[in-house]
Amino acid sequence: MFPTLGHLFNAIFGTNIVFPLPTYGFLLACAFLTGYLIIRVELRRKWRQGLIPAIPEKVVKGKGAATGDIAAYGFFGFLAGWKIIGIILNYSLFVQDVQGYVFSLEGSIFGGLVTGGLSAWWFARVQNRQKLPEPVEEDEMVAPQKHAAAILLVAAIAGIVGAKIFHQLENFQEFLSDPIGNLFSAGGLTFYGGLIFGVVAVLWYIRKKKIPWLQMMDVAAPAVILAYGIGRLGCMASGDGCWGVPNLNPKPEWLAFLPDWMWSFNFPHNVINEGVPMENCAGHYCYVLEVPVWPTPFYESMVSILFFFILWGLRKILKAPGILFAIFFIMNGVERFFVERIRVNNKFELGNITYTQAELIAVILVILGIAGIFVFRRMYRKSTEKISAETSENNAA
Repeated sequence: MFPTLGHLFNAIFGTNIVFPLPTYGFLLACAFLTGYLIIRVELRRKWRQGLIPAIPEKVVKGKGAATGDIAAYGFFGFLAGWKIIGIILNYSLFVQDVQGYVFSLEGSIFGGLVTGGLSAWWFARVQNRQKLPEPVEEDEMVAPQKHAAAILLVAAIAGIVGAKIFHQLENFQEFLSDPIGNLFSAGGLTFYGGLIFGVVAVLWYIRKKKIPWLQMMDVAAPAVILAYGIGRLGCMASGDGCWGVPNLNPKPEWLAFLPDWMWSFNFPHNVINEGVPMENCAGHYCYVLEVPVWPTPFYESMVSILFFFILWGLRKILKAPGILFAIFFIMNGVERFFVERIRVNNKFELGNITYTQAELIAVILVILGIAGIFVFRRMYRKSTEKISAETSENNAA
């Protein structure tokens, strides 16, 4: 396993460097960046095809820098300098516990004040260069792809909040034992909580910006499934505990061509230090699972990437808006339902039925996806019939 990028570099190049950037965090950032690029590309494509129009927005030009905006830039500049310069000055402390340092009150106050002041000064200088004697309010046509970064930011913030909430609900007794620690820890995220909160937040944002919601959902479908697949690669690479139940079954002959770790794996050097101590190992990540388990993050990642290519191929074929997102719901629900059979998770009981939180949500997603296909097809058919009738009337007139 590669809990940090330093471990990965050392394994590939045979070096012995200390580079403590968490592998999971890096791949999670790659997932968000990939999602942003896909969303931007698809919004531009649909804009050029006239499926999502540019929307006029009121823009005030020549106003100069507002006090609140200057303060915001200064605040975020302070946070960045406080941590980054603190890391530079206390690198040895940082490498001992990366997540602990990032979420602690450790940092450089002086560095924060310098970077905060420079950020506020730079922003005010740039804005005041464009200041006019009398500010002018104009209508500006804004293409939908210009909202891609804001959409991603809204989805990310709401998604992290939702993922945290659902994880605490799924592990409620653990949450009660240390509410503050669990809420503000770097780990403990549930995908479906992030998906639900993220969808609601994006719908709220695009409603404000008057972007057609069905078209936007279709834009999001391939982006979300690919980002999920990359994120699961981070789980696999770091060994964050999202693995399967013990698998002591011998690998079938028909899978002999695959590496053994794809069938059963004990996650050495896992990032959560789960299992038993490893021999001749020094450092923070020296544990290995006593019994090998199903490498479910790898399975989820590969299936999700496969689903991405299917959705990417369908996006130009399907005409009815919303169906692509409905198919995404079905795909993700089916994948997650079956992987839950071999995945470590908290189970709940309802009479004689045992289920997990993810299984329940997966079933709901499949039902919603199937219903969505029929509903969206009907909506599209009615819309095209109405347009056809109006066109015929106009031609007759």
